[in-house]
Amino acid sequence: MAITPQWKDELRARITLSSLVQRSVKLTRAGREWKGCCPFHDEKTPSFYVNDQKQFYHCFGCGAHGDAISWMVDQQGLQFMDAIKELAGMAGMEVPAPDPQMAKRAEARASLIDVTEAAQRFFVESLAGPSGSAAREYLQRRGFSAQIMREFGFGWAPDDRQALPRALPGFGEEMLEGAGMRAANEQGERYDRFRGRVMLPIQDARGRVIAFGGRILDKREGVAKYLNSPDTELFDKGRTLYNLHRAAPAARQSGRVVVVEGYMDVIALANAGIADAVAPLGTALTEMQLELLWRMVEVPVLCFDGDAAGQRAAMRAIARALPLLAPMRSLSIVRLPAGLDPDDLIKAQGKGAMEKLLASPAPLIDTLWEFERDAQPLATPEAKAGLKARLMAHVETIADPEIKALYRRELSDRFSAFAYPPRAPRPAYTPPQRGQKGSWRGAPMPPQGLSDEARTRLSSIMAGGQRQGLLAAVVAGLTRFPQEIARHAEALSTLARHDREAAPLVESLFELAETLDSRGANAICDSLGHPAPPADIRYAFLYEGTSTGDACEELAEAVSLLVERPALEAALAATIARFDSDPEGSFAEQSRLRAQLMTVDERLKAFGRRKAAPVATGDDSAPAEDMG
Repeated sequence: MAITPQWKDELRARITLSSLVQRSVKLTRAGREWKGCCPFHDEKTPSFYVNDQKQFYHCFGCGAHGDAISWMVDQQGLQFMDAIKELAGMAGMEVPAPDPQMAKRAEARASLIDVTEAAQRFFVESLAGPSGSAAREYLQRRGFSAQIMREFGFGWAPDDRQALPRALPGFGEEMLEGAGMRAANEQGERYDRFRGRVMLPIQDARGRVIAFGGRILDKREGVAKYLNSPDTELFDKGRTLYNLHRAAPAARQSGRVVVVEGYMDVIALANAGIADAVAPLGTALTEMQLELLWRMVEVPVLCFDGDAAGQRAAMRAIARALPLLAPMRSLSIVRLPAGLDPDDLIKAQGKGAMEKLLASPAPLIDTLWEFERDAQPLATPEAKAGLKARLMAHVETIADPEIKALYRRELSDRFSAFAYPPRAPRPAYTPPQRGQKGSWRGAPMPPQGLSDEARTRLSSIMAGGQRQGLLAAVVAGLTRFPQEIARHAEALSTLARHDREAAPLVESLFELAETLDSRGANAICDSLGHPAPPADIRYAFLYEGTSTGDACEELAEAVSLLVERPALEAALAATIARFDSDPEGSFAEQSRLRAQLMTVDERLKAFGRRKAAPVATGDDSAPAEDMG
């Protein structure tokens, strides 16, 4: 019989995982679990946990995850069957006798691996020989280092239809064809599948050569640029990821795995020092390949070219992934600049440019929304309805009910904000002509129609009683131009969430917007007067000489600056809070957020140094003061 899933479940149940792990890792109790320093990467703060009840271990630092069997394979370095036998001995279980047919297939696979390994040695020797000179020149032009060429096993298939039978006389035609190395035409003539191509071995998760990919040196009519081995007993392209055996250990260190479009992209990244990259083999990502990726990390990074073909490839991957999404299991997307692949970008802008893109991938939902939103013009109600129908069709493919509900709500909110933007209210303020007494210069009394509490809040802040500076100016500016409150409602709500002192002021502004006297010539009637701006602040949007358009644009910039800093501070605090569980990721995120805070501070300083236009008081020579 074969080793069935039920037999493996019984084996796991008889093994106490923490006892097994403690043979080589020091663990301490942590509630119902055990914790210790991860054996798969260097760390000083324990992030490696073992759960006997659930029969798995997990590292929150590098993402290493598995059961007793995978522990023996990954940490002890045993082959699968050796791990099974050793664990069975510990558990007092008999290892099932192998199924005769499965044993025969395993023997055949082992024999075919002998073929592919021998072919790989032949291709490497050919690259170094006289016939490989053009291939060596091509690889040198591509900038691949000698170390990378050795590591990835570059070779050369001579342009000869019968090279392999002569080079590998120990294997018959049947084995060569079974390994995908030979083919036959309609006339029955057998020939080498790979001829006149730079060769790359395709390896399984254990590093064994199971197939090949070949690239021609010069484009020829009717000849494919890239050619992969066909599916064989060894090789199933839908279940194989190129470079997986190298990327998996690197991903444990980086906590990331990058999926690019082809194996030359993988090698270009490795040549630049980015070792955690894999690629599918001539097809869109399959469900099995996604499962392989999720075994390494929770959110793989898919990197696609920035052209239309790359966008379509991203959407094919998203469509495959949506039904498989689960809590803490998703994808993120990076789109390269149009016309560039990873090799082009690295050569043009350096490794740092590539790392910068990989450090800020777009969430799956953002890419889905942007693709469908931009898929066709949305000038009519029918087209907008079509957008919503496409979005909801994607949502319906999600199997997890909680994730489906969250996607439906998030995409519905985005659609509503896009399709039903707030209507612009009628203008609330008419700038006075020079020499005329404007409403802004009237008595400093709060707008009518507000509650007593809101009126007190606004009067206090605009008189400088609570908080000076930009917040006071923005509140005063929004009471001067109350039609702008709706425009900035989302930003103001964000400010209220992150700044408790600003929250009551924002509530008062919203109340103001809801109680405007729309029957008057202006929303806040001139006869009542406008609240006075803070006397010591000189922003152009507070003065009569500034046009309405210019004032509203500067007011919008002020709102943006006001909101951005507390939001960044909140994000920084959250990042600092998770330092213990993810020190490397937290440190990198802190550096990025602190840099953004410095940028915002510089913008604030620059904004504060601007001069307001001279106030129309009859003294046109009066200079504007510097802003504090």
